[in-house]
Amino acid sequence: MKWEGQRQSENVEDRRNGGGGFRLGGGRGIGLGSIVIALVAGWIFGINPLTVLGVLGGGASIEAPQAQQSSALRPPANDAMAAFVSTVLADTEDVWGAVMKTGGSAYREPRLVLFRGAVGTACGSGQSAMGPFYCPADQKVYIDLGFFDTLRSRMGAPGDFAQAYVIAHEVGHHVQNLLGITGKVDGLRGRVNETQMNALSVRVELQADCFAGVWTNHSQKGKGWLERGDIDEAMNAAAQIGDDMLQRKSQGTVVPESFTHGSSQQRQTWFRRGLESGSVAQCNTFDARAL
Repeated sequence: MKWEGQRQSENVEDRRNGGGGFRLGGGRGIGLGSIVIALVAGWIFGINPLTVLGVLGGGASIEAPQAQQSSALRPPANDAMAAFVSTVLADTEDVWGAVMKTGGSAYREPRLVLFRGAVGTACGSGQSAMGPFYCPADQKVYIDLGFFDTLRSRMGAPGDFAQAYVIAHEVGHHVQNLLGITGKVDGLRGRVNETQMNALSVRVELQADCFAGVWTNHSQKGKGWLERGDIDEAMNAAAQIGDDMLQRKSQGTVVPESFTHGSSQQRQTWFRRGLESGSVAQCNTFDARAL
């Protein structure tokens, strides 16, 4: 991926030294993080998944001084990984701004927060073990850059475009939030049983994968910055973080009714669908009979 020298987003907050924070409220973070939490947090990090799930579900709440909200810093200029993330985020801004304008609406850019260890969010306390996640309550993507090392070395998904896919997936959740999809699904929480909620969660996640494919389509048309093997890196990442793959690695068995993100094949299928069509309309996982 030929990303060097491209525009970098100004919507990146560097809280890796503890800067930035605010009072926490309700809300539920969604994204790749919950895969790591629910299925492989114990396997990789030695953390009790139930503890972390309780945090994401709103069961934990902490407070940070309100005044710290303005103290978030920009990443240092010599930080190559932060520059990469900022560059990918900038391109998602360009693509989704144009796509949503064509659709007759305005795109509100999310902020991306870099952190280490733990971070305060409007969805609860985030931890590195969660992996990257999106918080709809504050419209921010949260990433501990150490996750990319885990993605490469422990999940078998190396490559810069595998990392770009992860970022694009989380931004896909932001697009869902702007379109009102997140609120509608979350409104069903408590009104349907756990199995039905898991099935809805799968459709949410697969749509975010499809949106990542839509971004890839438009991004490549605009910049032509993908290199041989980049798409394969994203497809491999989608496979490695499929629920069936993660469950097989962590517990040796696969329980489809407990899936919350979709199988490896489903994740690849919906990413490719967005990639090949470049159309948001083709990402309606909720009306799809077969995923």
